[in-house]
Amino acid sequence: MSTRPIETWLTDMDGVLVHEEVPIPGAQEFISALQASGRRFLVLTNNSIFTPRDLRARLLGSGIDVPEDAIWTSALATAQFLDDQRPHGTAYVVGEAGLTTALHDIGYVMTDRDPDYVVLGETRTYSFEAITRAIRLVDGGARFIATNPDVSGPSQQGMLPATGSVAALISTATGRQPYFIGKPNPLMMRSALNRLEAHSETTVMVGDRMDTDIISGLEAGLRTILVTTGSTRPEQVATFPYRPTRVVDSVADLLELVEPR
Repeated sequence: MSTRPIETWLTDMDGVLVHEEVPIPGAQEFISALQASGRRFLVLTNNSIFTPRDLRARLLGSGIDVPEDAIWTSALATAQFLDDQRPHGTAYVVGEAGLTTALHDIGYVMTDRDPDYVVLGETRTYSFEAITRAIRLVDGGARFIATNPDVSGPSQQGMLPATGSVAALISTATGRQPYFIGKPNPLMMRSALNRLEAHSETTVMVGDRMDTDIISGLEAGLRTILVTTGSTRPEQVATFPYRPTRVVDSVADLLELVEPR
């Protein structure tokens, strides 16, 4: 690790702090250490279904106490991007409360009549009617945005199709590719840094996936730490053409790095 002090921490949620709603050992201690240290931090997730308030409640149910304002989702990053690109625009949204609330809060109008954007997010209830409407609007000229490229997601019943899979369906029908905002787009990291008014050289990204968390942190100029409690197994690390700054077993191994301000 660099000798420069770590002023700011970014950490993924699923696979780092929890598996579904089961806490990963050491996660609560890690979050508690960050809060006690006075260091700025954000918990990041590509999940656009839930608002930060919802996610705080879900994490609290797992015994992990993360403040609402310390949660940054792909829905919030998408809203920030759209607000920068076209303030007070219009969008046809396929998604749930996490996305619609984020867009409403920046002053966007939700409509299916000649919208500026079609915005696709995560939902557990994709409807053929909504997807068909999205296809027709994109084909008619609406700009195509998606919260994240994940093609599948976990559930207690098994794998579920995710935003990337539905985006591929719309792209196949229209010939138009979406712009994905969430990881591995480093824009997700930069939006988090902007929120914290932090600098990349003194920020660390903690994640469990080489192909999303680590690459987006690397491309945003951050130091990166891979924990092996999630998607990427230790033996897979060497197969990637880039490396994290450090590999550890879990967030429990990072407590010694959290220093008070």
